[in-house]
Amino acid sequence: MSQLIFFRKLRSSNLFILLIVVFLSCALLIIINFFTIKTLSASRAYVNGESHYSKAQKDAVRHLIVYIYTRDNRELELYKEELKVPQGDGIARVGLLNHKSDAVIRNGFLDGRNKEEDLDDLIWMFRNFKNVSFMAKAIKEWEQADIYINQLSVIGIDAERKIKTSKFDSVTKQKMLSEIGLLSNELTINERNFSNTLGDGTLIIKGLLININIFFILIIISSVSFYYSIMIKRLIASKKEIEVKNENLIILNGELDNFVYSVSHDLRSPITSLKGLIEVAKLEDDLEQINYYLMLMSQSLNKQDQFIRDIVDYSKNKRIGIIVKTVSLNKLIEDAIILHNHNLNEDKIIITKNLFVDEVRSDSLRLKIILNNLLSNAIKYLDESKKEMTISIRTYNSGVFHKIEIEDNGIGIQDEYKDHIFDMFFAINKNKGSGLGLYIVKETLEKLNGTIAVFSESNVGSKFTITIPNLYLYGN
Repeated sequence: MSQLIFFRKLRSSNLFILLIVVFLSCALLIIINFFTIKTLSASRAYVNGESHYSKAQKDAVRHLIVYIYTRDNRELELYKEELKVPQGDGIARVGLLNHKSDAVIRNGFLDGRNKEEDLDDLIWMFRNFKNVSFMAKAIKEWEQADIYINQLSVIGIDAERKIKTSKFDSVTKQKMLSEIGLLSNELTINERNFSNTLGDGTLIIKGLLININIFFILIIISSVSFYYSIMIKRLIASKKEIEVKNENLIILNGELDNFVYSVSHDLRSPITSLKGLIEVAKLEDDLEQINYYLMLMSQSLNKQDQFIRDIVDYSKNKRIGIIVKTVSLNKLIEDAIILHNHNLNEDKIIITKNLFVDEVRSDSLRLKIILNNLLSNAIKYLDESKKEMTISIRTYNSGVFHKIEIEDNGIGIQDEYKDHIFDMFFAINKNKGSGLGLYIVKETLEKLNGTIAVFSESNVGSKFTITIPNLYLYGN
């Protein structure tokens, strides 16, 4: 009897130890995953910040070059405004290194066009990872880029002074343009190294997370396999749940890697184009030809701007909750048309509206994203060989649903592409879009419990039909 009592106490003690081991393992796993996700989020914020830094620097260089050629004070002001973005990031970096107040650091990051909701993660990662190899290397690249930004600022001040005092001859102009080109090239290298370094750090963190997850899972499995069948069943169920979460996390990490890679590639592509055009423009003396190159640069930047807008729409749809209110479809459609007026050739493109439904109960922001993307898509893929290019927009009720149709007589969609047009980053013509528009439309409609259908015939045109619930019927 005494031995039985002893073994029962031993089993009870071992069971308590098991619970402690399992509890501590799971707690550590959650904590590690939390800080890993926080680190990945901060890394994402830094990559996003670098894109603003890079774009603003390129825009500043462009405006400065135009100012040197045209002496237009508006270009000078635009140059100074864009230069404040990398300078603001530089102020934040110096503030973090010199233990300045959070207000100074946050204002610097805000001047760098970083999102306010990302500031805490940016500050947290810098302070806690600044001595880690990948972050230290990234900070070094950042510091070197800030030195080049200061040099660019000095050139701008010098150019302004000499132009205003009429001491700006062709030799001085050529020398400044050469210096600007060299600085722009060096900055591009620093910016690319910064992003690549953070990307490598993300991969290291991902690998570390997988190893730690495996380690703790093995501990849990080993502990569970030692005890009663009922505990084994419960812990196996818990283990399966954890494995599912880990698999989902690995998938999310993989999607994040692919997303960051694709975004970085699409953001760098216009930069590469701009570099080439700048090099060609430097060799050109004909002002008309230079203006042509500047027009090409503007087109490249417009493409990059549209891509960034797509990323912002994607982010908004992921982060912001559904807000249901009364919305005017007519106003949203008119706003979308106005937004794309610069792309409309009034002599050739005819937009018609047949709105049998105007006011609906839905999410205004998401409907705006959907309509803007579908109208943009229709304009991009119009058939310019046709004498008359048309876009028709129609709204109507169908039972408990609202329907919105956008139809065009454009180039249509070839059969082999129809199954992929809603995939992320799939674009029939990379020169016309980022491949995010229709993906964002589909994702946004899923948030609204809506659907989208497409009918398209090559060289005839396309019709997109979106369906959203009639929330008036449900009192929402």
